[in-house]
Parts: sequence; C-alpha cells; structure tokens
Amino acid sequence: MKNVKIHQPWIYAAAVDLVFILSPPFLSLFIIFLLPVYFQNNTNMPSWAWLVLVLLVDVAHVYSTLYRTYFDKETFTKQRNTLIGIPFFGWIAGAVVYSIDDMLFWRLLAYIAVFHFIRQQYGFMRIYSRKEQNGGLSSGINMVATYTATLYPIIFWHVHTDRNFNWFIKGDFYFFESEWLSSISGIVYWIIIGVYLAKETITLVKHRTINIPSNLIIIGTYLSWYFGIVYFNGDLAFTLLNVVSHGIPYMALVWIYGRKKYHLGSTVVPGKMSMIFTGYGILVFLLLIFLLAYVEEGLWNALVWNDHPELFQLFMVLPKTTDKQLLSFLVPFLALPQITHYILDGFIWKISKDSYNWKNITLESELNK
Repeated sequence: MKNVKIHQPWIYAAAVDLVFILSPPFLSLFIIFLLPVYFQNNTNMPSWAWLVLVLLVDVAHVYSTLYRTYFDKETFTKQRNTLIGIPFFGWIAGAVVYSIDDMLFWRLLAYIAVFHFIRQQYGFMRIYSRKEQNGGLSSGINMVATYTATLYPIIFWHVHTDRNFNWFIKGDFYFFESEWLSSISGIVYWIIIGVYLAKETITLVKHRTINIPSNLIIIGTYLSWYFGIVYFNGDLAFTLLNVVSHGIPYMALVWIYGRKKYHLGSTVVPGKMSMIFTGYGILVFLLLIFLLAYVEEGLWNALVWNDHPELFQLFMVLPKTTDKQLLSFLVPFLALPQITHYILDGFIWKISKDSYNWKNITLESELNK
C-alpha cells in the first residue's frame, strides 16, 4: 500500500527489539510446531530443559531487577527505605502466611506472579503504543485486547482440571468446573480478536499507518498464552512459551535501560556499572544473574525439593528440611527474590524521574546524530 507510514517506536533499535523483545513467543512456537509430539501432553520436563528454561531464564530474569534497583546507586539512594523495606516485610508476611497454611502461601504467590506476567505484557504494549495518535478508542481496544489475550487462557486453565502443568506446585490454582464460563469467555475472546483486527485494518486504510512493534507484542501475547495454556497441554510447551516470552524481554529491557542511562545520561558519572552495559559487559550482566539463579535453585533443591540432585551436587551436603516451623521461615526466604521482584516491578519504571527511560529517547536515534 502506497504512502504507509512505517516509522516505528522502537525502544532501543529495530534489530534488538525484534530479536530480544518481540520474537521470543514466535520463535518458541515455531520450535514447538517443529516437534509437536515432543511437546504435546508432556508431563515431565527433561533436566536440560529445566536448566535452560527455568534456571537460566525464569529465575535469572528475576535477578536482573538488581541492575535497575539495588545495583543502581542513584535509584538505591533515592529509594533506600522502599528497597530495604519490601524484602523485609515480604519475608515476614510470607512467613506468617506459610505458618498458617503452606498451600495458601503458594496460591498467593502464584496469583501475584500471574498478575506480574499479565502486567508486563500490558506495559510493553503501552511502551510501543506511546506515539500513536489514533485517539482513545484505539488505545482502549489495545488495552482490552492485551488483557483478553492473557485472561482468557487463565480462565480456561481454572475451569479445565486436565492441564498437565502448574504455575509453581500442584494445586496452587483454585479449580472449578464451569461449562458456561468456559463458553462465554471463549466467545468474548474471539469477538475481541475480531474487534482488534478490524481496528488495525481501519487504521491502516484510513491513516496509512501501522505500528509494527505494538502489533507484534499483542499478537505474540495471544499466541504464547493461547498455545501454551489452551491448545497444547504439556509442561514443556507451557514453560517454553511462558518463560521465554516473559523472561528474555524483561532482561533485555533492563539492559536497554542501563545502556541508555550510563551511556547517554548527562548527570551520571561513568563507573563500574557503565562497563556492564556495553557489548562485552553484557556477558558479566548475564553471568552474575546466572550464578545467583544457580545458587538459589541449589538451595531450593537441597533444602526443600530434592528434584534435580544431578544438577546441584555441591549443595547436596545440606540436609532436606522437614520441620514445618523451620520451613515457614525458609521457604518465604528462598522465595524472597521472586516476591521482591513482583512487588518492585510494579513501580520501578516510575520511581526514578530521570531522562534515560523509553519515554524520552531511543538509543538508536541518539547514536546516529
């Protein structure tokens, strides 16, 4: 179509955004479709897959928050009380809940995690829609479409008890049979998809414009959540689509933020942190969070789960904990990185009113001046 406006609101640069933020759900789904028998109805995840997907992506992405908070001297100085108080009170609250009912603890953590995952997709959609000028109706449809892409699969999961996967542990969701809710939510789901596609078609025809990253983040959300939860019924498929589509974009966003701040910020004196956010420094960025993730999972495996002893031989000298009183303090402590991550991520992109975030600049445009 002639005269279509193709200037796009990338966060960093087209290549980086496409590879690390927008492509993960599409690439994950492509892998699954190449090997459908291996992924469909799979109830056991191989150790190598658990190591890559859970430890190196899911757990590691939690620790990438450190670079945006506790390792960021400027942010930590401004928000010291908040950053110290959240893990402290999170541990205490977790210990109280676990001592009352351990399953209640896991259920609360699971639903907080689901909320966090949903909000990340909404956040990315808002970032990529920041320059749109198509009016409030278009923004509203994007919002409804993003939430629908995530909420319908979660509703489906709750009313279909035959899923071969869990969020954290078996039984951490409340399940109930409801044919009418399943049917009604499914109808609404497909109607919203139709409305969204109609809106994008009208925008293209009427305004001669198309927002590629915004469309890719919304479509990728639909694909990863639908195929990971509704279509495929396998633990490996769910984990691949769920974890990769969430963890890798998050780590990329943290690195992009640091790259902008320490290399384009006029008020920040370059130091050790500036070395992290370079082409070679990204190796240190990743190795540190991989190491922290490995230590955490080693402690979980030795002290609580004992489910992957072959991967954590160094930790197996530690005794498994069976005393409930001790577990009421130990489990919330081991889960503290996740608890802190879920809470902090709700506002860490708002607490520092600086000039380095995605709202004001893109690194590509600055470097090309």
